[in-house]
Amino acid sequence: MSSKNKELLSTVMKRTSEWIFSQEIPSDVTVHAGGASFSLHKFPLVSKCGYIRKIVSESSDADLSEIKIPNVPGGAEAFELAAKFCYGINFEISTENIAMLRCVAESLEMTEDYAVGNLVSRTDAYLNEVALKSLAGAVSVLRLSENLLPVAEKVKLVSRCVDAIAFTACKESHFSVSGRSDSGNEVVISSIVPQPKPIVDWWAEDLTVLRIDIFQRVLIAMMARGFKQYALGPVLMLYAQKSLRGLEAFGKGRKKIEAQQEHEKRVVLETIVSLLPREKNVLSVSFLSMLLRAAIYLETTVACRLDLEKRMGLQLGQAALDDLLIPSYSFTGDTMFDVDTVQRIMMNYLDNQVEGNRIGYHVDDECGATLHCDMERVGKLMENYLAEIASDRNLTVSKFIGLAEIIPEQSRVTEDGMYRAIDIYLKAHPALSDMERKKVCSLMDCQKLSREACAHAAQNDRLPVQTVVQVLYYEQQRLRDVMNGSPHLPPKVNIFSTDIHPVSDELSSLRRENEDLKIELVKMKMKMKEIERATVASTVSTPSSDKPPLPRKSFINSVSKKLGKINPFVRADGFPLSNTKARTKPSKDRRHSIS
Repeated sequence: MSSKNKELLSTVMKRTSEWIFSQEIPSDVTVHAGGASFSLHKFPLVSKCGYIRKIVSESSDADLSEIKIPNVPGGAEAFELAAKFCYGINFEISTENIAMLRCVAESLEMTEDYAVGNLVSRTDAYLNEVALKSLAGAVSVLRLSENLLPVAEKVKLVSRCVDAIAFTACKESHFSVSGRSDSGNEVVISSIVPQPKPIVDWWAEDLTVLRIDIFQRVLIAMMARGFKQYALGPVLMLYAQKSLRGLEAFGKGRKKIEAQQEHEKRVVLETIVSLLPREKNVLSVSFLSMLLRAAIYLETTVACRLDLEKRMGLQLGQAALDDLLIPSYSFTGDTMFDVDTVQRIMMNYLDNQVEGNRIGYHVDDECGATLHCDMERVGKLMENYLAEIASDRNLTVSKFIGLAEIIPEQSRVTEDGMYRAIDIYLKAHPALSDMERKKVCSLMDCQKLSREACAHAAQNDRLPVQTVVQVLYYEQQRLRDVMNGSPHLPPKVNIFSTDIHPVSDELSSLRRENEDLKIELVKMKMKMKEIERATVASTVSTPSSDKPPLPRKSFINSVSKKLGKINPFVRADGFPLSNTKARTKPSKDRRHSIS
């Protein structure tokens, strides 16, 4: 049929439908669609709906009076608008109904094959000329299309909206210039050279209403058009804050969330983590900490949690103490805070430092100085974290020592922070044995204590006698050196240090390898302790008696007792520091003696 004949037939059918509607002719068919019943006429429907025309023509009943249309996109509201279109009744097409109109037109086969200017072509024209021209319109249509799947996918309504949003966002944004770095050291360099601070564009808030899978498709389409990934940070932060709102992930207790809602939030969180920019210094550590708390609370995949831990480790120098105080959500009487997670974060930080060390940064370089200051900040941060968790009575000696041992010595200018953490731990755990107290106190270097810390330690009854004597000895030695005119300064280890005179590349390489080996040794110690704990838990049985087992006498204990009776510290005039036994506490005036 030629186009002129089609147009003439459509005009005739339209006039006939209008006449039928105006004359109030009784209906001859009842259509059941979307849970509602419509009393209509066959002629207007058959003239424009290919789906209804096929039902009528294929029916064996010449007087077909009832038609059932299952699964109508948009339900009864959409079918009513389609029926009005068949009768020629005017109604307004808007961004609020265009999605369901386009889908119901496709479902009822209202194409140009049956009438010129049919509903499919009319809705397509509105989409191209009005709805998809603005970002707000495209987002509105896309959001409404979420409830019309899979028909919306079939008519490519979702993909058209996604492309329109990506095009508009890239056109309006300052971060869509294409260009990528091919440097092999991109990951390390990006940690030192700050990226441009992305700002929240005006369109970012509009995207937060989308479902997570549709939101993901939009961001992928934006990056395909050249949008910079690091600029997605603010958009992801907005979406995460809105979608994870109301999640009580900041304290212990039972989960106050339904299983279905928990699953939905878990999917949202895992998707957001997979979309996070790979560049460093784009997202704040507090935001990453919030995501990690939520990931632990929602029990996401291990890969998701490890990814967040690694990201926090790369930016640990920017963290505050509150960012590391991640609650422990176990109900087995474990520690108040998740110490194991913080330990893994610290190990990721050390791995990154080793990588920067291999590149060969020095203190004289800007990058090397930045890394050195960063390590000192991390050292202070971890000492404050140790002091914060030390008061937890459920914190075992092995966990406390394991976390303290991975704090690099070169990050601690003084040992005051470590001493403070040790003192708090000993105060909160008065039942520790002498051997355990000695192990805990061996974590600090008494030579690097300040004079104030030395004065406090000399009067601290919680410290083992050997530690107090060691503190007094080094303090005496320091004062003696000052009086002799040659101040004694403890050597400061620095993985980025260089001598005054230039050193060879081979020596620098050996220094870096030495630091790498130290960190690997710490890792091996941690793994060995985990294996030992697992072995002891599986083999050691609970004793039947209520009385605690007696401590075993070892060779080291017997030797230490004999050596304790020997006083190796004597004064300059040849007399011993104290005439009392090693096991007897010296009096206060003798304890502070420096003669």
